[in-house]
Amino acid sequence: MYLFIEYPKCSTCRCAKKFLDDNNISYQDRNIVTDNPSKEEIEKFLKISGMDIKSFFNTSGNLYKKLNLKDKLPNMTLDEKISLLSTDGMLVKRPILVSDDFVLTGFKEQVWKDVLVNE
Repeated sequence: MYLFIEYPKCSTCRCAKKFLDDNNISYQDRNIVTDNPSKEEIEKFLKISGMDIKSFFNTSGNLYKKLNLKDKLPNMTLDEKISLLSTDGMLVKRPILVSDDFVLTGFKEQVWKDVLVNE
């Protein structure tokens, strides 16, 4: 079973959830605002995914812009970035789909289809 971390008011998250449901893919649902990923979880997601930490930031979010992270992130250490992500779910790119073997951030239907349906 997959872990599906979402913000229920997010239209992209709703599309991803519909995709999972339409393809009969089982998942455990988690609200990113009320149950934000911890520092340890973000470290784990980063390791499993092999992605750059920037892929986990919601760069189009209001909080990202309000904190001026575009300019601040380049000067932060990896540990500082991970700690920051763990402070507020609105900083984290969503949805996130987690398995033991991969992590997907954001929803691009073709990518999800390639990974989940066309395995």
